Amino acid sequence: MADTQTISIVLIDDQAIVRAAFRSLLERNARFKVIGDAGDARAGIELVAQLRPDIVILDITMPGLSGIDAVGPLKKGSPHTKVLMASQHEGQKFVQQALQNGADGYLSKDSDPTELTLAIDAIHRGDSFLSPKVASGVMARAVRGETMPMSESSALAALTPREREVFQLLALGKANKEVAATLELSLGTVKKHRENLQRKLDCHSPAEIARLAIREGLLGA
Repeated sequence: MADTQTISIVLIDDQAIVRAAFRSLLERNARFKVIGDAGDARAGIELVAQLRPDIVILDITMPGLSGIDAVGPLKKGSPHTKVLMASQHEGQKFVQQALQNGADGYLSKDSDPTELTLAIDAIHRGDSFLSPKVASGVMARAVRGETMPMSESSALAALTPREREVFQLLALGKANKEVAATLELSLGTVKKHRENLQRKLDCHSPAEIARLAIREGLLGA
């Protein structure tokens, strides 16, 4: 029966303590089996393609490739896998970007633990799921007939996934050579991406890049 079926899960979050907490919560339910975890999005994409779990619980804010940009590659590597975003960010722009990229659900990390079970069950049976804390803001805007103004949309929306990776590493204080080594790119390619970032974001110093990353919620827990 569907309600006794074991649901396989992979956790992707850069904080080991968060992964451990999720694993502990999930393993209290005999129907849930955590079959793997990863501390960054790229490793997670490879792991999911190999293990092909039913569910991926995915953080947004991670060094390098963000969770939002990882949704597409995760789905490509394992098309039947459902993706549940789990983030401290409850703003509409994060929810909107995640769902547009193909996420099946969005869970606030501030949610009651019982919501985790509800979210997994919902997306596993093919429904979508939004935490009540997240949904209330989205619904309030919908009732008022509002859409997100351009001034509120993410300044990073114009970036390609690769440019976003470079941006996040630069925001962490990495030099061009370190970015090139981390992403396995040539130094010239990184310099070109940096030029594009400066033009698109009007950020011309490491401090400006870091401030924008903090404001956009791409640095932090």
